[in-house]
Amino acid sequence: MTSPWLLSRSRHIATFSRSTNFAHSAAAHKQPTITAAFTAAFLQHNAINIDNSSSIRRHFSMPALAQEEDPVVPSIQQVMKARAQAKIAAIDQERPFSKVLTDNFSRQHTYLRISLTEKCNLRCTYCMPAEGVDLSPKDDILTTPEIIRLARLFVQEGVTKIRLTGGEPTVRKDINELVEQLGQLQPMGLKTIAMTSNGIALKRKLPSLVNSGMNLLNLSLDTLDRFKFELMTRRKGFERVMETIDDALALGIDPVKVNCVVMRGTNDKEVLDFVEFTRNKKVDIRFIEYMPFGGNKWKENKLVPYQELIKNIQAVHPTFKKLVDDPNDTSKAYHVPGFAGQIGFITSMSDHFCGTCNRLRITADGNLKVCLFGNTEVSLRDMMRQGKTDDELREVIEMAVKNKKKQHAGMSNLVNMKNRPMILIGG
Repeated sequence: MTSPWLLSRSRHIATFSRSTNFAHSAAAHKQPTITAAFTAAFLQHNAINIDNSSSIRRHFSMPALAQEEDPVVPSIQQVMKARAQAKIAAIDQERPFSKVLTDNFSRQHTYLRISLTEKCNLRCTYCMPAEGVDLSPKDDILTTPEIIRLARLFVQEGVTKIRLTGGEPTVRKDINELVEQLGQLQPMGLKTIAMTSNGIALKRKLPSLVNSGMNLLNLSLDTLDRFKFELMTRRKGFERVMETIDDALALGIDPVKVNCVVMRGTNDKEVLDFVEFTRNKKVDIRFIEYMPFGGNKWKENKLVPYQELIKNIQAVHPTFKKLVDDPNDTSKAYHVPGFAGQIGFITSMSDHFCGTCNRLRITADGNLKVCLFGNTEVSLRDMMRQGKTDDELREVIEMAVKNKKKQHAGMSNLVNMKNRPMILIGG
């Protein structure tokens, strides 16, 4: 059943489409350019508050509306677009958040991570067992129409951010087409299309992905030493990752986030090098505490708590200071004054952030995981292939979300709990 909110929103989107078609038609017949005074009168007639509408301010310069003699005036198409966007924004503000995606602890889940594949072109030690993993049969992996159907359903229920993960998402052959189709969900409320990648195959695909709508990027890089890179990933490709970082910055992705899993005795001595990396590059280096997953041979003595990292950084950079975090941030943000980039700490083990978690995951084989560390899953793929309706899917999703625990089991218990290898969950 489609919600009244979505029906109202869709009607205004449709109105906007008809209005822009009219505007294009008028332009084709060389209709006279409207004046600024007419524009202001038009907006007033259609009950759009010029002073208070952020949509109007984004599209029009206020002096252009106020001064008759200003030659810069909006076209009919711009006026229609502003009107539609203002009304859609008003509808969004009135929208109650979905009960389907609200758990029993009042956490509202607006962030969906979708794994596109279990395959990867690296073999990182903390992600994949040395002996490899048994991949799901090809027919068990979600198809693109199934991914888009689920994405649409979650966006209808309030998800505003979708992150594509893997495995390595760029090894999926139709990645560009998939991102483009996700972009078509933006009028429904999707604001962010993100990707987590190791950067190896991404370099040549990055421009087209950005053009298709991807607007946020996380790159995995655990060392700045090319020889250690080969030891940690069991593959070559360090230079390609570094080039991808520069390409992403050149394309205007802001911020470019770099994920670094810190392991004692492996790369913990490089933390200061990563901090230095932010001096002239506007990147967000995120140090991730080493976490236990199936087959990665996690040991507590390999974990470096974030407080220890901060102490080591402040010994060299005494002005290293805390920044303000957004309510649902997984990363604790810090900054060296004068540096272009910043540092973050993802503290899942030593200081969990379960209380503000707004994330859900769909694995490549179509299972919904409401918690990264939880081993309870429900197959949305099987339901879709059994011909279940969207409303039936919503019922199952709501039950899963309502069963989400207040927090994960804790460091001492997680190591003994059965869970998928990280590559089969989706990073």
